[in-house]
Amino acid sequence: MLHDFQLAGKRMRLWHRQGESYEHILMKALGFAMFSAKYLTLEIEVKVGLRYKPDLIARNASGDFLFWGECGSNSLRKTVWLLKHTRTQKLVLFKINQNLEQLTKQLREEIPAKYRLQGRLVLINFVGNIVSLTVSKQIEKVSEEWFSETII
Repeated sequence: MLHDFQLAGKRMRLWHRQGESYEHILMKALGFAMFSAKYLTLEIEVKVGLRYKPDLIARNASGDFLFWGECGSNSLRKTVWLLKHTRTQKLVLFKINQNLEQLTKQLREEIPAKYRLQGRLVLINFVGNIVSLTVSKQIEKVSEEWFSETII
């Protein structure tokens, strides 16, 4: 199934793969709408030749990773690997209706501080009713009321 979004002034068509939740697709769309103005090269689900394929990625002209976005479930092991091996300037984890206190505590305890310097790791947690708030798929701007942002 193909989902047709209008995101920050751009038409984006996102494929719904078998076994993938609509919430996962929506987080990719919302992440794009949130960060595409700052990261002009932002793309959705592009292979980068590494162990993991990002949900959202932006690179500079040299191919260095400026932004890496991971939506939904991902292991702590994967998060640490991305911070260690991609040298991305910013890694953003997108979640929906998560227990922020517990997740933030776990990330801070288990990821060495040297990988979290200067706001490099960020957690975006969307509100539980984000699907109903975005049912039109016309998302020019992600309202600040729709999420919380935590620097890890």
